[in-house]
Amino acid sequence: MVTTPPVRVERRVGQRFSFLLPLTVRHVATDMEGPGFTQDLSSRGVFFFTDAPLEEGAEVEITLKMPSEITLGESMPVRCSGRVLRVAKPTTSSQESSSAIRAQTKIGVAVRLEGYEYLPEPKEFSSGFERVSVLHFHPDPNPDDERPVVHVSARS
Repeated sequence: MVTTPPVRVERRVGQRFSFLLPLTVRHVATDMEGPGFTQDLSSRGVFFFTDAPLEEGAEVEITLKMPSEITLGESMPVRCSGRVLRVAKPTTSSQESSSAIRAQTKIGVAVRLEGYEYLPEPKEFSSGFERVSVLHFHPDPNPDDERPVVHVSARS
């Protein structure tokens, strides 16, 4: 008798991308936050590793920089809301070295993403510096405007 292997149906709707991206996860009920990193990511879900104690069914917020392959535009910082579908606890063997055991202490977490909030880009290091053009006098186009005008003189 010939048997065929069972057919596995792919339930994921969005294409999955393997990315190692840093993230921050926040447990909504306890307001506990922790760092983590993604293993893979799609428009509808993420699998990541963290030390944060999360349980199945927990509501979480994940903040990361969503890559252009998923946004279909530019990479941008995003806060995603979702629910934990699965938690994979680390497994250790008594034959492993202590450094290998420490490396495997993070839990794996699968989250179904339910919503996104696009965040403003963080300011670049140089954005704290004034542009060169403000060092030169420019007549105020709106003299009745109540904003203070700062004039910088090049003389000491």
